[in-house]
Amino acid sequence: MRYSEKWGDSIDAAVELALQELKLTKDQVTVTVLEQPSKGFFGIGSKLAKVRVEEIKKEKKQESKPVQKEVKKTPEKTVEKAAKEETLEQAPVQEKKKKNKNKKKKSSQPKDNIKVEINHANISEKPADLKKVEEHPAKEFLEKTFNEMGLDVTVSVEVNEESVYIDVEGKDTGTVIGKRGQTLDALQYLTSLVVNKSEDEYIRIILDAEGYRAKREATLENLATRLAQKVLKTGKSARLEPMNPYERKVIHSSLHGVNGITTRSEGDEPYRRVVIELKK
Repeated sequence: MRYSEKWGDSIDAAVELALQELKLTKDQVTVTVLEQPSKGFFGIGSKLAKVRVEEIKKEKKQESKPVQKEVKKTPEKTVEKAAKEETLEQAPVQEKKKKNKNKKKKSSQPKDNIKVEINHANISEKPADLKKVEEHPAKEFLEKTFNEMGLDVTVSVEVNEESVYIDVEGKDTGTVIGKRGQTLDALQYLTSLVVNKSEDEYIRIILDAEGYRAKREATLENLATRLAQKVLKTGKSARLEPMNPYERKVIHSSLHGVNGITTRSEGDEPYRRVVIELKK
């Protein structure tokens, strides 16, 4: 039975995406809401809707019984002779089928042992020339935001000429991170707007909370490995769930240079996703 699980900024939008993928209409499917959408706090911590759209199983028509043909009786000696001749005729065919079956088993054997060596992206790894600072526009903005949200966390900032690395620690870091890092990404975007507002050259902002970025990268790299192995084994492309640009970059970087595999992004934000497929 075919089904599709999709994310959207509303339940209707998610259902529409699933229907487009399945090429079905609403009267041909059942819809299950897996996650309700939420606007969050000033856009921070907002959640997308998730639905499961499943094709309605069609009832099979009752098969008509085959009409039995009248079989003419054959003398006993003739039947025995025919049976022997049929056995002799089928013997080489059966032997050939057996050989082909063994060949198929041998050819499929290496596919089970496919291994994919990925490139570890380490996108969140800190540069060696960072210096800790006590005062910074990013720190001031985040501390004020966390205070308004009533969160018990501390903020530390390290900088160099091109980047600002911010670490958040405390008992409320789970709220700062949000589901799959969505709140963390939103706060990073807002902080980047605040910092670059008065800068002539763009300053890169990296916001982390108790090593979440490195853990998430490891999770995405493991996911990329499993899916790349599956693509090499089956020959079928794999489409990941919608991701932000940072997470898509982790997937692209980790599979860059892997033999037989290529990656690309498709769709529009915020539903843009990575596709892993065989290299042509």
